Amino acid sequence: MNDQGQEFRFRHTMLLVNNLDRSVAFYTNLLGMQVVRELKEPERDGRNIAYVGYGEEGTHPVLELIEDAGNSDKPWAGHFAIAVADLPALIKKLEAARVRFALTMIKPETGMNTYVAKILDPDGFEIELTQRKGGIYS
Repeated sequence: MNDQGQEFRFRHTMLLVNNLDRSVAFYTNLLGMQVVRELKEPERDGRNIAYVGYGEEGTHPVLELIEDAGNSDKPWAGHFAIAVADLPALIKKLEAARVRFALTMIKPETGMNTYVAKILDPDGFEIELTQRKGGIYS
């Protein structure tokens, strides 16, 4: 709750993707997310949308993946972060799947308590993967 008595929480991050099926497969098969909602409405605005995350949309933040085949240029660049319990194990899985890395794993240095790696999803969006020594909620 903020100082005005209003409660906020992160709801979703939107990513414009070139191929919705490919992106859903990446996030569900490799990063353990589940599809929580899909909207396929090409007659309305030509877009197909999938929401993926680690829990229901009402209680957990999700990714909103919007397929727009008519716009392959990205209007922005950005990243989001995912906390993981065992980053070295995940990296092995991602390497086996030939996922592109923007930054290989960095082990904690003096004063740091987080392992960090950065990967690229199928559309080139950067994903920061972190493992904190105290667990994913530390």
